[in-house]
Amino acid sequence: MTTHQKAICVYGASCEDIAEKYKKAAFETGRLTAEAGASLVSGGGRAGLMRCAIDGALSASGTTIGVLPQFMTERGWQHPHLTRMIVEPDMHSRKATMARLSSAVIAMPGGVGTLDELMEIITWRQLGIYPGRVVILNTDGYFDPLLQMLDRIASEGFMRSSDRTLWYVASTPDEAVMTALKEE
Repeated sequence: MTTHQKAICVYGASCEDIAEKYKKAAFETGRLTAEAGASLVSGGGRAGLMRCAIDGALSASGTTIGVLPQFMTERGWQHPHLTRMIVEPDMHSRKATMARLSSAVIAMPGGVGTLDELMEIITWRQLGIYPGRVVILNTDGYFDPLLQMLDRIASEGFMRSSDRTLWYVASTPDEAVMTALKEE
């Protein structure tokens, strides 16, 4: 899988009815990504943390690339100010394109869609088909239960202990972006 030079893919909630602290962290993640000279790749949504990250990147004159499946654009779910929009036929193609365009991933808080994307990209990294860093932005401890589950998976032998190095955990947007852009 080829990657785009200096582009961070962000995963995150697409709903609006969430705490402001998550929205602020997403906006800051987008802003810091743009200020670091990296493009922001996302699901391209007009709501939730995707919107906030896109708005943050745009506030710093960054490049935003939204990747959406056809059915979402037919429903008008895309952010209206994306620098570039890529329409894919389905969710599977969308995720593959987002990974292909990025050199790193930051998973922000979200629901089952975010968890699906995060688990898949960690699996791709484990299999050697995604070379970029995967960073979990653990705003206010949101991902603590998941991180405990991943530790249990390893301790029960369902994953090698060395696989715990497949992802990084960051507490702040600044730490997440710096970790994502760090050379291996």
